[in-house]
Amino acid sequence: MKNFDLFGKNKSYSSSSVRKIALLFSVTFCVLLCLWLADRNYAAESADAKSAVTLSKEDTELSVPEIVKKAKPSVVGISSVFGENSIGTGTGIIISPNGYIVTNAHVVQNLSDGKRIPAENVTVVLADKTEYPAQIIGADSRTDLAVVKINGGEKNFSAAEFGDSGKLVEGELAVAIGNPLGFELYGSITCGIISALDRTITIDEYEMTLIQTDAAINPGNSGGPLLNRFGQVVGINSSKIISDYAEGLGFAIPISSAEPVIEDLIQNGYVTGRPRIGISGEDIGEENARYYDLPEGVYVRFIEKNSAADAAGLAVGDIIVAAEGEIVRTMAELNKVKERFGSGDEMTVTVFRGAEKIDIKLVLSEENGHEAM
Repeated sequence: MKNFDLFGKNKSYSSSSVRKIALLFSVTFCVLLCLWLADRNYAAESADAKSAVTLSKEDTELSVPEIVKKAKPSVVGISSVFGENSIGTGTGIIISPNGYIVTNAHVVQNLSDGKRIPAENVTVVLADKTEYPAQIIGADSRTDLAVVKINGGEKNFSAAEFGDSGKLVEGELAVAIGNPLGFELYGSITCGIISALDRTITIDEYEMTLIQTDAAINPGNSGGPLLNRFGQVVGINSSKIISDYAEGLGFAIPISSAEPVIEDLIQNGYVTGRPRIGISGEDIGEENARYYDLPEGVYVRFIEKNSAADAAGLAVGDIIVAAEGEIVRTMAELNKVKERFGSGDEMTVTVFRGAEKIDIKLVLSEENGHEAM
């Protein structure tokens, strides 16, 4: 038997050699095929996760009972254990059939010494009260968003349908589902309207643009859905204003702003490219400044090890009074200046250290969702 090699020369092979060559090619082909299929499966799973939040077209307007029937199977309870005597509960929304869930960052994180500490254990409770252990995929304290994923189980979970929050109008129907005050009131439904759009609220020194609703939102509702008249998730319930003089002031994170954060959390575990100084601080207002004979500004209470602040020589007790030459009196004002930069950029802060006023150059590092500012 004659075969041609790659260069076109005639060469003779024994039947035994031919069988060996054929076997070699078969094994190689099988290995390559398996690798190709595995890569396709991995890519499919990644694509499934990456495209978890897909906006649906507006379809048929539903009654409130129909909205609840459509959305409730996608709403879960989340229990987070932070220590021996610290357990918190919240709400989450299933965003993909393979068990990715979006919730609030404060549901799965605690703040300790200026650092965000993730829960030691997370349990997801489905609408049918089935419980699953879950892992934290990523959390972003600035937007108060987190993604967890159910561990184990091959169940095809009921994913929510998402709507375009940019199409909301003031006065239209709004429905909230969640677990106010714990799982004793699991799956409570409240109903109201979209009270306002694009409300700017400062939470934990960061400005957030939120949807305002008068649908009752209470502790435990955090991370649950705000639904439009089509039964689509248009917001993620996050907070409310508690006051003796006000009622019905609830706020939700619009899906339009939540979507890219969710995608980044799934892919990277944190929102990439954000600048970080690496401090936690306390505002010194006019009254305290006058009483303690201190300048108005941001008092540095904590410095993250190996952060930009640590590397630049910023010290606990420093009072930041300016950034890039602009006067700053609060953490919120310092954040506004910082947000003009990216990770790796240089920023100058002016501090009082005792009676001495000095400029310190910081090379901003990158946030990872758990650290100080």
